[in-house]
Amino acid sequence: MSTPSPAFAHLFEPLQIRGKRLKNRIMSSGHDTSMPTDNQVNERLIAYHRARAEGGAGLIVLQVAGVHDSARYTSHVLMATDDACIDGYRRLAQACHAHGTLVLSQLFHPGREIMESSDGLLAVAYSASAVPNERFRVMPRALDQAMIDEIVAGYAAAARRLHQAGLDGVEVVASHGYLPAQFLNPRVNRRDDGYNGDLEQRLRFVREVIAAIRASTDAQFIVGLRISADERDPEGLTEDESLAAVQALQAGLDYVHIVAGTSASLGGAVHIVPPMAIEPAYLAREAATFKARLDIPLFVTGRINQPQEAELILARGQADVCGMTRALICDPQMPNKTEAGHAEDVRACIACNQACIGHFHKGLPISCIQHPETGRELVFGALQPSLKPRRVMVAGGGPAGMKAAAVAAQRGHRVTLYEAGAQLGGQVLLAQLLPRRSEFGGASTNLQREMERAGVRVVRNTRVDLALVQRECPDVVIVATGAQPYWPPFERGGELQVVDAWQVLRGEVQPGRSVVVVDWRCDWIGPGIAEQLTRAGHQVRLAVNGTHCGENLPLYVRDQLAGELHKLGIAITPYARLYGCDDNTVYLQHTASGEPMLLEDVDTLVLCQGHQPLDSLGAELQGQVEFHRIGDCLAPRTAEEAIYEGLKVAWQL
Repeated sequence: MSTPSPAFAHLFEPLQIRGKRLKNRIMSSGHDTSMPTDNQVNERLIAYHRARAEGGAGLIVLQVAGVHDSARYTSHVLMATDDACIDGYRRLAQACHAHGTLVLSQLFHPGREIMESSDGLLAVAYSASAVPNERFRVMPRALDQAMIDEIVAGYAAAARRLHQAGLDGVEVVASHGYLPAQFLNPRVNRRDDGYNGDLEQRLRFVREVIAAIRASTDAQFIVGLRISADERDPEGLTEDESLAAVQALQAGLDYVHIVAGTSASLGGAVHIVPPMAIEPAYLAREAATFKARLDIPLFVTGRINQPQEAELILARGQADVCGMTRALICDPQMPNKTEAGHAEDVRACIACNQACIGHFHKGLPISCIQHPETGRELVFGALQPSLKPRRVMVAGGGPAGMKAAAVAAQRGHRVTLYEAGAQLGGQVLLAQLLPRRSEFGGASTNLQREMERAGVRVVRNTRVDLALVQRECPDVVIVATGAQPYWPPFERGGELQVVDAWQVLRGEVQPGRSVVVVDWRCDWIGPGIAEQLTRAGHQVRLAVNGTHCGENLPLYVRDQLAGELHKLGIAITPYARLYGCDDNTVYLQHTASGEPMLLEDVDTLVLCQGHQPLDSLGAELQGQVEFHRIGDCLAPRTAEEAIYEGLKVAWQL
């Protein structure tokens, strides 16, 4: 075994929990993957977790396992309500144990937090009391004693099955406003029986669950509890309430795992998977408070992106284990790289939320925009060296071109990447300039490091054309020349200043006092431009060609952004199609009614109308050489598609 870098001595210090040994303090915390089929563990899910175990994670906590039929909060949730689940869990545990990684599973009942059903019908939801959920607009039915007993027995039976499958323990999910938290919360629990009143009465349900789990397993089986340190909602659990609860429960637990937020409201749900606008490692203070008041290990999860952040939390004594889930989604090898002294090679998560939780909310298997191999381990799990190395020319140094170049070189091809400008990164260079989006620049930094390690030759300030291709005689050309802003045809009269988002971000124009931003994409560009100009002192109105601002964004990114725009007082007009402009008026058309909408006293119109391909090179190369288009020059989309296509084409060479 290698000696860990002194810079990460705390991160790689083992930890004993109920006789089990965590080899390090890095945890992949429970997160839904949308990978299961028929509510059971499958080969795709096993391959996903095996990759993180191979990468060196000390602890993997599996996604929620439903303990009762009424716990089906999505159509693809894992269920531990039948012995048929045991074999899949056993194979998953064995795959991770082979690499020295401990495996727990979350035990789960959402209560009133029901997102969807498997057949489109609204489910009957249950809670401590008939208090509605704001986010999903669910009015639950209050649990009666018989059903409470049935659910408690379900926790016990699920734990027995997981124990029989060879897992090391379970984590009871009392976080994010789910059923145990609904009993704990005096503003949700309005019962008039022995389950409500003082703290001890509100703890009764959780105590019964923990006792039932203990009775159905053995003395070596780990039982932990996840809870929100603060639900970040006016009606949610406060820090004092959560702390008092875990202090009272700790005698029956092996650890407490804190997070933040609640599923019950849009503002609280942002903290389930906090986006890049939220400060990294932002729960360190709460973790320190909880750890100082507990006698058992304290785990913390919340935007801990990099090993340096985790090491600092551990060194300060603020927690015993750090959940680094998205860091491991982005780079499964993060623990191994760090332990070997190569932390600079870690592909850092940028918390864009696009392909991880963003995919989940669409009911799709999770992945990562920077590492599209994630979730596709059965296809891209083991890099295959090329049997016939080729000379590869890549035209374009944006995300698509860089990923294609790195993977092609890793496979043994001789790769040269040409970039027309002085800097690599493509549109990432612009994305990072928007408010609270600076971390997006990490996507370029990470890809450049991958190319460097793979031995890609990079030539800057050189635009690829047919003449260059004919001089260099590559075997294959990968065209990744990107896109440019799209200016749609619209009626223009008068002298109103009209510019596009790229010109604003590059500082090429000086907008006037009163600005209208027209947003066709309904992503983060239009709102970002609106926020940036507002903070610079302009009066800004945002017109979006959608039902709401950020319609195409991952939900937590959208909601956090909507909150910021509201605080800034930016007026938003939905259902707005750009029609035209004159000296000081922007003319819009309502996309549903077709009626005109006018925005007057305008000095500058900023176009955020999407992009169009830059594909002149592809036309030149037709019939001249083997070539492949990837990314925006094929069709303007996002960084996720660009990087995936870079991986895919390089894999096929």
